[in-house]
Amino acid sequence: MTPYIHRDISWLEFNYRVLQESKDPLVPLFERLKFLAIYSTNLDEFFKVRVANHRSLMRAGKKTREATSLALNFEPQEILEKILKIVNKQQEEFSKIYEEQIVPELANKRINLLRRKKLNDEQVEYIESYFNDNLLPFVQPVLLIEDKIKPFLNTGALYLAIYLKDKQDKRSHYAIVKIPSDHLPRFLELNPRKEGEHDIIVMDDIVRHNVRHIFPGFDILDTFSIKLTRDAELYIDDEYSGDLISKIKKSLNKRNVGLASRMVYDRNMPKEMLIFLSKVFELSKFDLLPEGRYHNNGDLFKFPTFNMNEFKDAAQPSLIFPPLEHAESIFDTIAEKDHFIHVPYQSYQSVIKFFEDAANDPNVSHIKIIQYRVAKVSKIMAALKLAVKNGKQVSAFVEVKARFDEEANLLWGERLEKAGVTVYYSFPGVKVHSKMAIVRRVEGKDAKLYCYLSTGNFHEDTAKIYSDIGIFTANTHLTKEAARVFTYLETKIKPTKSFKYFGVGQFNLKSLLIKKIKNEIHFAEQGKSAKIILKMNSIQDEEMINLLYKASQKGVKIKIIIRGICSLVPGVKGVSENIEAISIVDRYLEHARVFYFYINGKEDTYLSSADWMVRNLHRRVETMFPILDKNIKKVILDLIKIQLNDNVKARHVHYKHNNEYRKGTSDLTVRSQVDTYYYIKRMTENIAKEEAEKLELLNEE
Repeated sequence: MTPYIHRDISWLEFNYRVLQESKDPLVPLFERLKFLAIYSTNLDEFFKVRVANHRSLMRAGKKTREATSLALNFEPQEILEKILKIVNKQQEEFSKIYEEQIVPELANKRINLLRRKKLNDEQVEYIESYFNDNLLPFVQPVLLIEDKIKPFLNTGALYLAIYLKDKQDKRSHYAIVKIPSDHLPRFLELNPRKEGEHDIIVMDDIVRHNVRHIFPGFDILDTFSIKLTRDAELYIDDEYSGDLISKIKKSLNKRNVGLASRMVYDRNMPKEMLIFLSKVFELSKFDLLPEGRYHNNGDLFKFPTFNMNEFKDAAQPSLIFPPLEHAESIFDTIAEKDHFIHVPYQSYQSVIKFFEDAANDPNVSHIKIIQYRVAKVSKIMAALKLAVKNGKQVSAFVEVKARFDEEANLLWGERLEKAGVTVYYSFPGVKVHSKMAIVRRVEGKDAKLYCYLSTGNFHEDTAKIYSDIGIFTANTHLTKEAARVFTYLETKIKPTKSFKYFGVGQFNLKSLLIKKIKNEIHFAEQGKSAKIILKMNSIQDEEMINLLYKASQKGVKIKIIIRGICSLVPGVKGVSENIEAISIVDRYLEHARVFYFYINGKEDTYLSSADWMVRNLHRRVETMFPILDKNIKKVILDLIKIQLNDNVKARHVHYKHNNEYRKGTSDLTVRSQVDTYYYIKRMTENIAKEEAEKLELLNEE
């Protein structure tokens, strides 16, 4: 049997790589807090969707799954038990990192996280006043009575479970109160005990201190924090009939009242109390997960830093790209040759300018865009509205099944429709995940198409932290095929002509990838050099993994840069010993997909919106496009080589499953995200210098 890691077990290995960053002493202190927050928010979403899905499969039972033709190659309960075991271990490490490393380090910087028993009289008076003035209206105290009083816990909300005793009859009871961190800041600065100090208390402890005032007839014996996560999966991906938009709206209304998929609780909670709460809230052992004293640690994103920027990553301002950003008309510049940008190293302004110039250019007649995720405040969406006002025909395909952005995308769709944009919505049973836009411009007697093709969404906010690559092109080989994709999305009529340059999900994407791998196998069998380099977020599709195993066994050298899920197991003798995989976790989220095939020296290089998950290769409209410009191809391969040589932030992904940091074979230190920034900075400076020299020559003439 070929080695294969279940996707969710592999995802937990990825999230542990995030946790590793929080304990790295070389990472600035506030960035370590940020990685604790990222780890926590990642885990929350994982339980809302993936663990909730396993719980649903368990409830369905084996007979039901077989009756509905839901064939699984794993047992949900077995996977769930593995997940809980791994997460329990990680949560214990999380608590140690926070309590034994982060809190003492903060204290060294004169930032003191105080608990209520460490407060002076003045601070006690302050938190009691703060509680009465700000928190009391939101705490919602409830005395719990089994089988009689069962309050509804909001998903993701924090509560204190209280063990208390009636002062008169001395009987013990349990109660809960809400910690209203959804209304007010989680961290409150107190008056310092000494000048130059910063004293902070967590809202949870303010509520702990004041619960005795809420239950005046009781003695408070102890308090423990809890949080419930509910099933947030919409279960509409496979809907093929009916009004999909209406179904999504109804499902969104149910998201916050779904079945419990996890209750996290303070691991110091007594067993009797945990059993009682489990009965009251109808939870099984698979729903229970111990954590430390505090939950919702995603709130650490908002931890006060007091302008102490020396404990953050050094500033790395996005670099402008003069040929596009300074162009009088971005389209005249793109017409000359293809251009490449790599965010967040380079500014996203070139993409914004692409749409703003299109909106204002009298020669532009049409604009088309695919919207998967969009910023709350978007200059791109504003440009589309302006374009309609200026008489352009504007259309947007809005994917309303983008997880956790469904509501935002529905809202944007409505706004665009009101502005006069023609909006097309999701396909039943299929997600549209492609990232591209097209502009039609009339030039003389002809019409010319301009494209922006990317690995990332049209999202100005994520462009500051997601590492993505985009290409501006007027190359007709690419623009014509991009136009055919848009025609399909708008008419839902499958193209009669096959794609020659693009790989498109639902058509030829997977078959084209298979063909490329088989070509490398063919060259290896002939004794020729055969190489594959793959950079993506996730790989899970068994057919593709087995083909890569075959390629490895035939002598193809395969290097993989993977951020998240890797169900493939590299380095197994006789199976995958020619496959090396690394994962890079650093200040930016690695999001670009790059596929390289040596092709006997031809070096075919593609960018793509698609990972190699079953969903991407079978249930989505994705686009993979070739890099036809030789200079851009060289730049992309240079950047890939930098990542392959990373010996600071790269981890080995292999059969040992220990996320070991990759060490270099020389004294040269390569931190790819830093080296990439300076590579692009040098490239930008050279371009600016060449432009200045050209301008000087023109002036002399």
